[in-house]
Amino acid sequence: MNTDSAERGQTERVLTLLGLLQQRQVWTGPELAERLGITTRTVRRDVDRLRALGYPVQAGHGVGGGYRLGPGQELPPLLLDDQEAIATAVSLLVGAGGAVTGDGALRALTKLDRVLPTRLRHEVRALTGSVESFGTGHTPVDPDALITLARACRDEVEAGFGYPSAGATRRRRVEPYRLVASDRRWYLFAYDLDRADWRSFRVDRMTEVAARTWRFRPRPAPDAATYVQEGVASRVYPKQARFLVHADADTVRAQLPGSTAVVRERDRTSCEILSGAADLDILLVRILLLGHEFAVLDPPELAARCHVLADRLRAAGTAIPGGA
Repeated sequence: MNTDSAERGQTERVLTLLGLLQQRQVWTGPELAERLGITTRTVRRDVDRLRALGYPVQAGHGVGGGYRLGPGQELPPLLLDDQEAIATAVSLLVGAGGAVTGDGALRALTKLDRVLPTRLRHEVRALTGSVESFGTGHTPVDPDALITLARACRDEVEAGFGYPSAGATRRRRVEPYRLVASDRRWYLFAYDLDRADWRSFRVDRMTEVAARTWRFRPRPAPDAATYVQEGVASRVYPKQARFLVHADADTVRAQLPGSTAVVRERDRTSCEILSGAADLDILLVRILLLGHEFAVLDPPELAARCHVLADRLRAAGTAIPGGA
């Protein structure tokens, strides 16, 4: 046997050993030797190789002793069989499609997609299509569209999709940079090649999503999450306003969904809120109901509107002579 064949055989044996350790809590040395067709001395050597790779294999002596895979300081690679890989991929697809688990599910799904065998992809898609959910408050998206866009971001290749604009669906060509999850939706942050500017797109509104083979060189870009949040909370509305709120930023963020306002810390006791709405009165009521002292920073006409609404509220609170 040549050196390459010997190394391949050793690698396969060590991976098989890892799979056995993941299947059962404790294995004795003789049990592992019998399953692998090797000596107990070789088992000890292979266990040392796993430890060198970062797998915390523990060895116990005496009655009830043996080898077990324990928790470590860092998460080592996991070895999944076909059924485990399918179950993991389906769970990630469902979670990512609902935008309820943040972008962690999508990042994990992108990594798994890189190594998932083609023979398993059809089973994953079939199982995903049979899963439904309700009551989560999110806008569902096509998992295939998400994974296609995630691949394009990862591989730095152009992407194209249909997107509604001015009552018609037009084809958009973009350089995709990041997928951003809000509390309700998924957005693509990308450079729009036809408009020569940065844009954010709702993934649930896309059709015929496809990644191209043309690679691009990344441009200097604004922070994706900040750009998308400012657009969702403010720029898409006809009216925008800024407020100074006398409460710490963490407290205010806990009171306002990220899709309704951008909260920026000023100091430990105050923060600035940027928000938008169809009407300035709605913005005033939104900030008033937070229960904190605040001041209007922009626009100037909103400050005047405060006095009008205050007079109206005082009048509403005045007792009606003789009762109602």
